[in-house]
Amino acid sequence: MRASEPWLATIIPVLNEEEHIEACLHSLINQSLPANEHIVVVLDGGSSDSTKELVQSIIDGIDGKTQPSLYLHDNPGRFVPHARNFALQWLPRSITHVLEFNGHIEIETNHLETMKAAWYRIEKNHPKIAGLGCRVVGFDTFQSRVESILNSTLESPLGGSTGQFANFAHEEATNVPAFALHRRSALDEVGGWDETFLTSQDSDLSMRLTKAGYTLFRTPELVVKMRRRSSFRNWFLMSHRYGFWRTKVLRKHPKRLVLREFLPLFGLMLVSLLWFFEPAFALFPLATYGIVLALSGLLNLKKGLSHALGVPYALFLLHVGFTLGLIDGLIRKGRAPSDR
Repeated sequence: MRASEPWLATIIPVLNEEEHIEACLHSLINQSLPANEHIVVVLDGGSSDSTKELVQSIIDGIDGKTQPSLYLHDNPGRFVPHARNFALQWLPRSITHVLEFNGHIEIETNHLETMKAAWYRIEKNHPKIAGLGCRVVGFDTFQSRVESILNSTLESPLGGSTGQFANFAHEEATNVPAFALHRRSALDEVGGWDETFLTSQDSDLSMRLTKAGYTLFRTPELVVKMRRRSSFRNWFLMSHRYGFWRTKVLRKHPKRLVLREFLPLFGLMLVSLLWFFEPAFALFPLATYGIVLALSGLLNLKKGLSHALGVPYALFLLHVGFTLGLIDGLIRKGRAPSDR
């Protein structure tokens, strides 16, 4: 990491992010890390709103002495993995590390500086580190009641995950670092992102990096604030999409299997078998599931009746959508997401 030249590039694939892109970019260009150490690259996949105009207006107002260079390019491949691979092709040679980002997240002003220090600290004992991820949380204030409900859902033990939305308290090795800082040479070695994965491309990349002998870490010192979905429909579509692409990842990387993600599917299979052989007993697992959902609602009652009812509903949509996606992933090829 050479301070005399930019060593870090933050890559932001975007599509129709006019609601969030300004806050996202301001959180990046106003970092405590010296401006000459990093650059920010936005790659637009064909936005039909004012995303590009908003980015260009920020570029025009950049203070070159105190703020990093900000670039805007079209993304010919349209999707996230294409944007990141496209960026790898033309980034300056001085760039040794690449940070994953998107247009609806924000970070604190010391995020990059803290990430740099954490990387140095971990690298001393793990010289083959290729990625360092962070903890993803919701915002303190919400733009809608649905966003607040979905944030509470992800904080629930039934709604969290071991991946992007994992809650963890200790610095640790992981297979799924979220919004990770990556070593560029490691990315080059494994061929960058697999462009056949329109979603879960980061999970696939992480598996290929570990297979190549690299280690990946995540630390709770680093926190990213992420805007949740704004409608239950988009929440369901996201859940289905994650399940769909998880199947694709598992077919390529069976060791990525996480049993808890299959519990709703196992429950469905159990109910189906009981319904076929002993219909009366099929009610027991259904009743148990209903009670668990009801308890999740009661735990959120202090946030209001909307959360007491909304969190169980959102959990149900999450489990159903993800499970249907797992099954659907065995049948169809992937297509562009439409849930945001």
